[in-house]
Amino acid sequence: MSTETAAYPVTPRNRVKRMHERGSYDRESVHAILDAAMLCHVAYVIDGQPYATPTLFWRRGDTLYWHGSSASRMLRHLKAGTPACLTVAHLDGLVLARSGFNHSANYRSAMCFGTARLVEDPAEKIEAMRDVVDRFYPDRSALLRPITPQEAKATTIVAMPIDEAAAKVRAKGVGDDEADFALPIWAGVIPVTTVLGPAETCHRLVAGVEKPETLAIFPEGGRLDAALRTGQQRYEDA
Repeated sequence: MSTETAAYPVTPRNRVKRMHERGSYDRESVHAILDAAMLCHVAYVIDGQPYATPTLFWRRGDTLYWHGSSASRMLRHLKAGTPACLTVAHLDGLVLARSGFNHSANYRSAMCFGTARLVEDPAEKIEAMRDVVDRFYPDRSALLRPITPQEAKATTIVAMPIDEAAAKVRAKGVGDDEADFALPIWAGVIPVTTVLGPAETCHRLVAGVEKPETLAIFPEGGRLDAALRTGQQRYEDA
């Protein structure tokens, strides 16, 4: 699939059916939601049994990557290539209405479909193991000791080109029934964000070692999703 296409194809598999006005299929919307996250859930089926596994992931272009232990049941199952669905969701607000039925949440979500495969080429695998560090922490892999053969052997990398995807977003206020606005009941939106705390230095840090300037994208009090999107941009520009 050409990365020049502005939107992912809309098919019965990725079409947003409920609240379809909240859905979008353009790459920019889907990628923005993916890039603001560090954790995802990967769903797949083994012998008729569905599984959904939480894991770290990252994106390069139209391909998603995740990694895990070589002993993982999920990763062993993906060796021959298998259909998978990767999802990400952000909670942005608690929406309290004047009826229980109209309570809701503000959120951003993305659902991606493709065929997952193991990354087995040794050079591609080592590059991906560096990428998982540099995508979240810009230029950090160059500061670290080299990956050992045993570490590479113990790690499995999965790649999944995005064949189809959809984003779904709610970002608005209370949606009460017109008659309910006259009720003497508090209603409104409570915003939700994940905020970065102060860095906690390792107690065994070698004397004189300072936190690298590249980690300035994670300021105390800053938003995690904003920091992750900045890290993605630097990763793409590298």
